[in-house]
Amino acid sequence: MSAHAGTTGEALPLGVGRISRGWGIFLAVTGLVVVYAIAQYSRQLSQGLVVTGMRDIGAMGGSAWAFYITFDVYFVGVSFAGITIAALIRLLDLERLKPVARMAEVLTVVALILASLSVIADLGQPLRGIVNLFRYARPQSPFFGTFSLVIAGYLFASLVYLYLDGRRDAARLAKVPSRLQWLHRMWAAGYQDTEAERARHRRTSFWLAIAIIPLLITAHSTLGFIFGLQVGRPGWYSALQAPAFVVLAGVSGLGLLIVLAALMRRSLHQEARLNQDAFATLGRFTMILLLAYLYFMAVDLLTTSYAAGEHEGRVTDAVLTGQYAWIYWSSVFLLVVPAGALLWQSLTKRWSVSLLVACGVAVNLAAIGKRFLIVVPSQTTGTLMPYTPGTYSPTAVEIAVVAGLFALGALLIGLFAKAFPIMSLDEPRGESEAHPDGAKAQTEVLAHA
Repeated sequence: MSAHAGTTGEALPLGVGRISRGWGIFLAVTGLVVVYAIAQYSRQLSQGLVVTGMRDIGAMGGSAWAFYITFDVYFVGVSFAGITIAALIRLLDLERLKPVARMAEVLTVVALILASLSVIADLGQPLRGIVNLFRYARPQSPFFGTFSLVIAGYLFASLVYLYLDGRRDAARLAKVPSRLQWLHRMWAAGYQDTEAERARHRRTSFWLAIAIIPLLITAHSTLGFIFGLQVGRPGWYSALQAPAFVVLAGVSGLGLLIVLAALMRRSLHQEARLNQDAFATLGRFTMILLLAYLYFMAVDLLTTSYAAGEHEGRVTDAVLTGQYAWIYWSSVFLLVVPAGALLWQSLTKRWSVSLLVACGVAVNLAAIGKRFLIVVPSQTTGTLMPYTPGTYSPTAVEIAVVAGLFALGALLIGLFAKAFPIMSLDEPRGESEAHPDGAKAQTEVLAHA
């Protein structure tokens, strides 16, 4: 279907503004999960962290950081690949990946919001924690960097990038009479798609893409430093923590982006634009990062099992053969099998979207397992004091809150897709020929949906 700006009665492209029965079911299910999660969190807020499985380290035999921090690290990791892909598409002009650029940007923003909520859920008294951040925070602490750089700076830069990327499409949609016209006009903010405006937007987006890449690497490294710089905590002190955080973040983020792109491809009937070449490129990127992470895992395993001290060895034993072994070996399986599948597809050049989606799901489950193994075992078995090993398992409250975060993320992405095109609109006819960078002034014709 083609929609033309300024033509009354024409539908907006890419399913924007259309409410179907399937969408209603999706909205109801995700909404109910979110409401239930809020109810469980309210219980935690009123009764305290005693309703969770978290306990103090050492004498209490527990883990002070647990399920919520696991998913904080996971969500921040997912955000990494999204904005990285969007920035690289802009810098390297990766034509085949342009249809997934906005999905990547939205995924980054949503993931960072969920990461922020994970931290808030972890705080027994979140309001006091937020107030004390401004009263007592030390800028030299990696914890300060987590909030100021990862949450605030990174999220702000991602929102600005998403806004700039969508402004031109918003100006074109604003010419179509609809219930969402007010939103599109606000987003466009007077943008007229003149040659000067296009040049300014291209220039601003280019430099913002350059600035975002070192920012996000620094942000994810800072998250790794929170663990890697704690010299008194066996299992965390490692020079590989920061780079491993960055690489696994890329693996999980790209995997989830593949899943999201496949869902949008099917639901919006965009097989032509989201073709197999786009998925093959995402698959190659995922494969390279996955092989690099497996190398990091092998190096870390060799070091901690061959040359580890007594306390470090205790953590390693708990992970390899103890109470956390099933999580570790399951995660290894969910990383090695997708690596083999991606390598086979790359060598044979026979890419399957369904197999790529399965690999994306698998590496994300493995990433969650690995994040859990980073956070918990070093607290239950990694103390330097002569305490007996502790235990931790998430309660129904924690599981409900995390399930609510996933439902909220799906809901936010779904709502965005109904309010604004989740994929950039096609260039108006003749524009790409006249200007390879898509810079000819034509705003009258909307994209082919």
